[in-house]
Amino acid sequence: MKPTSGQNRPTPAATKLVICVWHPFTLWRPPKELAAELRKQWPKMTVVHLPNYDLLPHELPHADIFIGFSIRQKQFSLAQKLRWIHSTASGVAQLTYPELRNSGVVVTNAGGVHKIPMAEHTLGTLIALARRFPDSLRAQNKRRWAQQDLWDAKVRPREMKGSVLLFVGFGSIGQEVAKRAKPLGMKIWAVTRSGQDKSDLADRVFRANELEKALREADFVVLAAPETNDTHHLMGAQQFALMKPTAYLVNVARGSLVHEAALIDALKRNVIAGAAIDVADTEPLPPRSPLWKADNLFVTPHVSSASEHLWERQTALIVENLDRWFSGRELLNQVDLNRGY
Repeated sequence: MKPTSGQNRPTPAATKLVICVWHPFTLWRPPKELAAELRKQWPKMTVVHLPNYDLLPHELPHADIFIGFSIRQKQFSLAQKLRWIHSTASGVAQLTYPELRNSGVVVTNAGGVHKIPMAEHTLGTLIALARRFPDSLRAQNKRRWAQQDLWDAKVRPREMKGSVLLFVGFGSIGQEVAKRAKPLGMKIWAVTRSGQDKSDLADRVFRANELEKALREADFVVLAAPETNDTHHLMGAQQFALMKPTAYLVNVARGSLVHEAALIDALKRNVIAGAAIDVADTEPLPPRSPLWKADNLFVTPHVSSASEHLWERQTALIVENLDRWFSGRELLNQVDLNRGY
């Protein structure tokens, strides 16, 4: 397979597109309306929507375009005609194996599709941590009026105004959170690979190798970076030790960015005030995981991107990119598999 230029892309009539995602969480599965909309827009294009992976080995060899969460290496070896993969997820770590990286197949992702619900979820999480909502809920479950307990706690309910909100990774999600946090009077800091912020939302920007410097002064740290070799266990014991004892960590990126044992230890020893995670190394989080009982940890079950508008936005992106594909234009959200995003 070789890189596909805009001039030699097949026509809709000569194109086979395969949609295949199966996930135990039903929202991640493409609805039948997606295939229906693509057939409506391009009636001459062959659109195959598979409900699971059983028939993928039969359909993939003659597919030109694949829409799904991932293609495993063994499956990819069957893809004789494949020119473009659209990942229905923003993260593409599952697609960074050498065979695909070196194939010239174009890869796009769902970047931007999840930014609104994730921004709202993250802002809600920040408020919940600052105002100690999880503690109030635990007290409610015990029918305890914990007003004095909350005020006497080592870390009290606090205002967010004037606090430093540090984003580690400042793409579409981080920027959407920043837009909502700025009106609250929060100071927006960001750590980016380049040390630059093209959005002009950040009050201060650090390069990736300045993370530890930024951590020392942050009141809230939001992980919104992609999953790559460089970000694996980005937050460990050394990084937690640099944070303020009144600071909070929020992870809405990937579980691999945080060393879970180090996080549990940091919470147990009150190295940081608390944390919230929407992702974990192993999902679903096993019932025996010590994270469930970790002190000052707020767990949500990977629902930050859940939205009633998910497939409406996903479909709009796919339709726009198919229009670009057939008209020979550059695709939106093209991924550099060597970088991992």
